Amino acid sequence: MENFEHKIVLIFFTALGVMLGSVMIGSLAAVLVREPPVAVMLKLSRDIKIWAIAAAIGGTFSTFEIFESGLFSGEVKAVVKQILYITSALAGTQLGYYLILALCEGKFK
Repeated sequence: MENFEHKIVLIFFTALGVMLGSVMIGSLAAVLVREPPVAVMLKLSRDIKIWAIAAAIGGTFSTFEIFESGLFSGEVKAVVKQILYITSALAGTQLGYYLILALCEGKFK
């Protein structure tokens, strides 16, 4: 069974990987259809953020179930864990977004 720290790190890097991978593959598709890849990378990096977070935490339905059980059953520890998981996913996604911006910013004005 994975412990809390391992899961936080796994969620962070999953969100980062979803962000970077989807933008890189999307820019490859832009090359194939003769669109500017840098512009597509920037657009995809803005659009894919919420999906990277949802993929990293394993979907949103289970998260809402844990919030519901934590809030109405008094399991505060479970709610705090979910908030930290979501924060970790947000941090990984934001790091990926900043890396894409750093990669593209000098080339696209």
